[in-house]
Amino acid sequence: MPNPSPTSAPDSVPNSAPAIGFDAHDHSHCIADAMQAAEDLCAAQKLQFTPVRRRVLEILLERHRAMGAYEILEILAAEGMGSQPPVVYRALDFLTGHGLAHRIERMNAYAACTHPGADHVPAFLICRACKSVAEAETGLDNGRLGDAARATGFTIEKVVVEAEGLCPGCADHAA
Repeated sequence: MPNPSPTSAPDSVPNSAPAIGFDAHDHSHCIADAMQAAEDLCAAQKLQFTPVRRRVLEILLERHRAMGAYEILEILAAEGMGSQPPVVYRALDFLTGHGLAHRIERMNAYAACTHPGADHVPAFLICRACKSVAEAETGLDNGRLGDAARATGFTIEKVVVEAEGLCPGCADHAA
């Protein structure tokens, strides 16, 4: 998939990494890699990667799309891992707090991070039809938002970039 153009998001970086999520790939391999990265991160930071936290991340990775907390909770309940909302919300808080998942604000949903443990500013490309989400990297150093912040002395602490449209598969079906 081509990189988003510099004008597609307020702070796109022309040489940023391509979005991960819509391209054809060995999905079982990316799940295994992401789970290993999560385990490594938790071990390095001496964090408890409990069975519920692990399973919630696996669910997000397996579905490869943004999911609401109650949708995840239904799966956990069916598997006997808890049926109360705090179970899933605690796991999601842990995963988002440690950079293993992201909250997609527009959808009030969550998606697994494709760059766990890396310091990055994610941008989300959200398919309005199938709800799949691709994560691309963006930056603030060369963008208009970063320039505006520097000009006013503002320190940016968090940026959420979300773009909605059609993924290649859904766009092909719509044509």
